[in-house]
Amino acid sequence: MDLLLITVIAVVAIALIFDFTNGFHDAANSVATVVATRALPAKWAPGFSAFFNFAAYFVVGTAVANTVAKTVKAEYGGVALAFAALFAAIAWNYATWRFGMPSSSSHAIIGGLVGAGLAAGGLEAIDWSSVEKAALGIVVSPAVAFGIAFAAMYLVLGIQWLTKLHDDHVIFKGFQLVSAAAVSFGHGANDAQKTMGVIAALLLGAGYTELAEDGSTVVVPEWAAFAAYAAIALGTLWGGWKIIETMGLRITTLHANSGTAANIGATTAIFGATAVGMPISTTHAAASSIVGAGVGSGKGANWKVVGEMLIAWVITIPSAATISFVMFKLTQLPTIGAWIAVGTILVLFGTWAVWAMLHTIHADDVAAEIPDEAELAEHVPGHPHLEGRPPVD
Repeated sequence: MDLLLITVIAVVAIALIFDFTNGFHDAANSVATVVATRALPAKWAPGFSAFFNFAAYFVVGTAVANTVAKTVKAEYGGVALAFAALFAAIAWNYATWRFGMPSSSSHAIIGGLVGAGLAAGGLEAIDWSSVEKAALGIVVSPAVAFGIAFAAMYLVLGIQWLTKLHDDHVIFKGFQLVSAAAVSFGHGANDAQKTMGVIAALLLGAGYTELAEDGSTVVVPEWAAFAAYAAIALGTLWGGWKIIETMGLRITTLHANSGTAANIGATTAIFGATAVGMPISTTHAAASSIVGAGVGSGKGANWKVVGEMLIAWVITIPSAATISFVMFKLTQLPTIGAWIAVGTILVLFGTWAVWAMLHTIHADDVAAEIPDEAELAEHVPGHPHLEGRPPVD
């Protein structure tokens, strides 16, 4: 086994670690609403979402994977570039997860690829049409998700008025579970492909895969697709409860009807983007949908949390790009210097990441914080997740 193959295998493993972090970082996209409204017990929600994450493997193609794979031109790709981009995305995912901030794993990997590409070959190394497609998604997907969730809230309220159902009626909870399953499916369909795209770009640069007959589509090996969907499902299964707490309990007051509307908005944006090969942020879509449903329901939103979230969205790509640029440059140091510099960073970061995962909240902690209907009606003073919310009618 030659050295190139060994390093490719190692970086593919790192890519799957990124996919795992994508799973737990973005698990909140689909389960935050069902957890917050008690439509599904908190301890069951990650398994529910992970199942539909993986189910996308049997249905969805590779359009998004190809967009990501072509972010950096093939002649500038390689092991060092893929490693730097993946490390940046993993580091950003862990940092934002630790603070409970729902930022975008998708934009973290796009930023990582751009930063490493710039370090490898300057502006010429980047396929800016792929970056423009991702940048368009930053603006379009939250707007579409917010608008559809806002409109869906009025549709749901109309159904509720006609049928005389309560906003936490079992029918709405059933709708919420169906729509949450769709969001989970869409999350797997769009986000697993980003890891597939990075692996495909790595394999293409190393000569282990090729372009299809059309000359522009990268062939994604079947094992890479299976591994990517499995890794994101495992990450979702682990949880990521800090961000579930933020999206489910801190943005707005969710009921089963508004949770349904939020999931409709997120599903529409995610499925539409996946169909056209646009690597959008499922986090942006899901969070914007929750805000739209909250505003549409009359509960409003905690604008302080929304503002913090928007800042994280804006700085994700440049932050990940900066980290990957520096990491790529470190890999280009003389051999001993590169091993010492990169090895030290990996050991320090890995130690912190393991510590963070061992000292985080879990399903039972979040379940204990979910206010019941009586608490919402009384607007309990000082409740940690009712602070900053508008009064409940």
